[in-house]
Amino acid sequence: MLLFLSVPQPRPPGARTRAGAARVARWRRQRQRLRLQQLRRLRGLLRGLRGRPRTGSLRRGRMALCGQAAGAASLPSELIVHIFSFLSASDRLRASASCSHWRECLFYPALWPQLRICLRVSPSEQPRLEFLMRKCGWFVRELRVEFAAENYLSGGGGPGDGGRVDTRTGGEEVEALQLSTRWLEVLRTYLELVLCVLVSIRNNRIQQLFEEILSNSRQLKWLSCGFMLEIVTPTSLSSLSNSIANTMEHLSLLDNNIPGNSTLITAVELEQFVNLRSLALDFCDFTAEMARVLTDNNHVPLQRLSLLVHNVSVMHKSLDNMPNDEHWKALSRKSTNLRVYIMAFDIKSEDMLKILKPSIPLERIHFDSYITCVSGAIVDLISRQYDKFLTHFILMNDVIDTSGFPDLSDNRNEDPLVLLAWRCTKLSLLAIHGYTVWAHNLIAIARLRGSDLKVLEVTEESIDFDQGELADQDVDPVHNLIEQVSLGLGQPWHAIMDIESLSVFTEPNRHFYREMQSFSEDI
Repeated sequence: MLLFLSVPQPRPPGARTRAGAARVARWRRQRQRLRLQQLRRLRGLLRGLRGRPRTGSLRRGRMALCGQAAGAASLPSELIVHIFSFLSASDRLRASASCSHWRECLFYPALWPQLRICLRVSPSEQPRLEFLMRKCGWFVRELRVEFAAENYLSGGGGPGDGGRVDTRTGGEEVEALQLSTRWLEVLRTYLELVLCVLVSIRNNRIQQLFEEILSNSRQLKWLSCGFMLEIVTPTSLSSLSNSIANTMEHLSLLDNNIPGNSTLITAVELEQFVNLRSLALDFCDFTAEMARVLTDNNHVPLQRLSLLVHNVSVMHKSLDNMPNDEHWKALSRKSTNLRVYIMAFDIKSEDMLKILKPSIPLERIHFDSYITCVSGAIVDLISRQYDKFLTHFILMNDVIDTSGFPDLSDNRNEDPLVLLAWRCTKLSLLAIHGYTVWAHNLIAIARLRGSDLKVLEVTEESIDFDQGELADQDVDPVHNLIEQVSLGLGQPWHAIMDIESLSVFTEPNRHFYREMQSFSEDI
């Protein structure tokens, strides 16, 4: 947040009345005397900077500091920092070259709240970046790193550095190979420079300030921290007092980068949060012991539970400690209004079969894949187990496969997505990308759910048509699809053309965090 204040110049008291004329004159004389005093101090400072002794009857050594003549190196650090504050960044660098003492004062945190670094994508920039990050990375509040566009786009090559490809000697394949190799080198250099920045800001004082906020809080009821570059650590909650933990109503702690088996919260720590109504955690951190804690009589009923199942967490942590179906039944009996939101990111089907217990009151589920795809069996299982609760179903797939998008209806009599729309009578949002959706099935989904399906988002590239529909010369299949789906939903409908405009496709973590917030606020 930026706050701009306009401070008017002080007006002499009594300036608008004749009776105040004398006071105005005295006020002006006082200001003139103050200016003369400031000028005398400035002249003394300049004499000290030049190393000249003062003339007059002052005793010898009156202007000496530490037994030596006053000079630039003898000034206090506070005064040097104050002088730096009036200089531009380039002038500060030049002034710091005067002596080692001034160089030590150059990287005082108050002088660099914002830092803008311009770099070329070149290994030669690494030492300069490491130096700046070592000096400023731990305290800078706003950091902007810009890479030269012409250097990056040209693959790091120039007229004289071998960047050109000689197509005459190798043909198009050699040209493509050389271009690809050069791009890989540029990309590696770029990632190394970015990694240098990210590693440096890990120790930024923001983490310390965050824990200070927690320790000084008195009426904190909502604490939501997600994907914050390791600002939240396994020891952060220890900063909260017991009284604050007892009054907390919402808690979300999400970070995919926590190493090993460490967690942001333990079952013992969760016992303090007796008034918790909403909770968001990594699925691997939500253990059977935590489910038992939430069913205790001294805890209020939990109403919202958001769980992120990430492939990174599943690789480093075990699913053996997750709640079984009996734990979910006990939790549902304790909290009759409990609803669960799950996002599964690149999770294998066999792991999802372990996770999706029948007694989970699952209201929303979001699948997002870059490596693995969801099977039709998983979609069918969800539609059978959670037909009484499910309202949101999101199915995303960005796997690069030249053979086309996976078809969930392969080797099945009925399409799993149509069965989902038929069984889940509370379904209000359905979004699909990267899976084949046949046009006649899309029309069936719209007719089954009608106006109750408030959001139906399907990307244009995911929709496919039967050969019979394409062979009919009298009917435009695309126009017919739009018309029939619009009639089924009772509102105008069209396929999603620009996938990049929707954060659910391009930024799954941010989408999950935003949806989790609204999901929790719904209570």
